Amino acid sequence: MTPQSDEDEVWRQIVASFNDTAERDSADQPWPDSENVPLDQTRRVIQPAEPVLRESDADRPEPHHDQHDDEDDEGHYEPPPPPPLPKLDLTTKLAWTALFGGPAYLLLSAMADWRMEGWALFTAVAAFIGGFVALVVRMGDGPPNDSGWDDGAVL
Repeated sequence: MTPQSDEDEVWRQIVASFNDTAERDSADQPWPDSENVPLDQTRRVIQPAEPVLRESDADRPEPHHDQHDDEDDEGHYEPPPPPPLPKLDLTTKLAWTALFGGPAYLLLSAMADWRMEGWALFTAVAAFIGGFVALVVRMGDGPPNDSGWDDGAVL
């Protein structure tokens, strides 16, 4: 037999046994038999029963839970409030205004079907490019000023 015919035979066997159920042997399992969960318990975990509401339950007000009185929230994490946004200087504010103002003017004038002069079109495009360049230049790529004399790890 040629290697190709052997491979074809293996594929035929795979296809023929595609829908067959596999026989499970405890030796094939990577865990001990004591950790096997019966099938009926698995279904209960995956498909929990829906609660049944009676009319008397719907009329009853829900009990009020105070966060400080409830001991179930012992491990609940509440993040600290975020720090305030940094104050922007005039140059940064103008750069952001130019970055969004130029395209906004072009979009507004196109939607309103305004006649645009050449200088207005040039100014809007130049404002967009200038605002982008100003923000990129001011971004800076160096280390922070308080990083010390070396950039090593701090323990």
